[in-house]
Amino acid sequence: MSLPFPVPTDHRATHADTLLSYLDYFRSVIVDKVHGLPDEELRASRLVSGWTPLGLIKHLTYVELRWMVWGFAGERVEHPWADSRNGQWFVSEDERPVDLIDDLHRQAARTRTIVRDHRLTDRGQPGPRWPDTEPATLERVLLHLIQEYARHAGHLDVVRELIDGRIGE
Repeated sequence: MSLPFPVPTDHRATHADTLLSYLDYFRSVIVDKVHGLPDEELRASRLVSGWTPLGLIKHLTYVELRWMVWGFAGERVEHPWADSRNGQWFVSEDERPVDLIDDLHRQAARTRTIVRDHRLTDRGQPGPRWPDTEPATLERVLLHLIQEYARHAGHLDVVRELIDGRIGE
């Protein structure tokens, strides 16, 4: 079951906590949408583009890794684009759904740590994530991640409806 939606009257201690609550919510929606799907549905695509629910989980983990760890924190990431092969999201047969969801949760914890250690106005570290521009602020990175998760939650909502008729809110 996903977390409750962070309604505007749900007060948080800081603006960063508010942004994290939205990110946590959409992340939980993604995980809830894949919960209970058999392995063959997690690895199959219902769309012409070819992406799979499991590929989406891995993609979002890497999106968060690229923006928060590699981009904002400026840490070295060995393979920042390991979620893709030949322009498509990629999940190998030996990657288990439970492990990919655990990876998503570990990345979420890393994101929370980075956010708690910085101000929203702090800029990311210069590096390969920002080759031709000034790094984004933490606030802009978080807003980008929220829209990324929200957009993909909608995509997954449609795919889940195609699979078994389960609809979102």
